[in-house]
Amino acid sequence: MHHTKEIIRQVRKIEISTKQQVDGLIAGNYHSVFKGQGIDFSEIREYRPGDDVRAIDWKVTARFNHPFIKEFVEERDLRVYFAIDISASGSFGSNISKMQKATEIAASLMFSAMKNNDNVGLFLFTEDVEKYVPARKGRKHVLKLLGTMVSYEPLEKRTDIMKSMESIAKMLKRRSIVFVISDFISDDFSKPLNIMKSRHDIVALRVMDAREQELPDVGLIELEDEETGEQLLVDTSDEEIRIRYAELVREHNETLQKLFRKMKIDMVDLVTDEPYEVALNKFFKTRKIKEIR
Repeated sequence: MHHTKEIIRQVRKIEISTKQQVDGLIAGNYHSVFKGQGIDFSEIREYRPGDDVRAIDWKVTARFNHPFIKEFVEERDLRVYFAIDISASGSFGSNISKMQKATEIAASLMFSAMKNNDNVGLFLFTEDVEKYVPARKGRKHVLKLLGTMVSYEPLEKRTDIMKSMESIAKMLKRRSIVFVISDFISDDFSKPLNIMKSRHDIVALRVMDAREQELPDVGLIELEDEETGEQLLVDTSDEEIRIRYAELVREHNETLQKLFRKMKIDMVDLVTDEPYEVALNKFFKTRKIKEIR
């Protein structure tokens, strides 16, 4: 009972903490980008000042000697999935863990999708998909997804994005928007993402911590890989080691950015100790400009 009450408390806390971001900027920008899978014909009506002249139905206009336009309505049946990396590397973080940050980000986008009247679903993955919740509509369902995210205990520690994406691709029968939330510390995963990209709208949200980007000068420290358990003693007072580490991180970041650009998949970098809504809204606005062009 206490466990259930704690889960409810955590979910409620997440809902409250993300409300401002959703009500403020994210939901509106989300809707402007993810409007639906298409448009359906509604009716033909008389032209009114201000209507788009491109919508004029010239055959009907000629028949009645008066302008008429075709009116369309937006098709509203979007399916939005969140594929979240729950491997052990997500436990790392300066002030909050990468997993906590990923949960907040996913919650904001889920509530935005809910306001957009979209169907929302969930995949939790490590070496493969461990948990799948089909997309549904409504606040109750979104709260259920958040409850699953905060209570689920991973079966594995390692990450295998390639295998996980292959599994997700097989499960998704209808075109969907898929937010992949991970630190993307994994072997090459471009092939399954490329396959998914041909059928679905993929957005990569990379969650990282500032301490992963550079080594502080604090003398001897023991580094441990959360996923493998491998430990390494490093002398951070050695400037060459710090410089080399920074170079390796920069090379990895550049390689990842080039990979997603090549696949034509949007990637958004989100840092644990920075406001995520700034980066998300920048992404939405940039994407909207691209679509206009």
